Amino acid sequence: MKINVDRERCVGAGQCVLAAAAVFEQNEDGLVELLQPEPSEDLHAAVTEAELICPSGAIELQP
Repeated sequence: MKINVDRERCVGAGQCVLAAAAVFEQNEDGLVELLQPEPSEDLHAAVTEAELICPSGAIELQP
């Protein structure tokens, strides 16, 4: 799995961090920062949840 984030679309809601703190964090402006662009398989469920609950659709997953 590969993760792409569109920081231009990010609204800083922080839902991704709540769902997968090992993969996402927020910078000083509150926008998403990607910590692991290719997370290990044990994080896939959390990352998928983060994609689904992102209110701005800023997270895109690729197999």
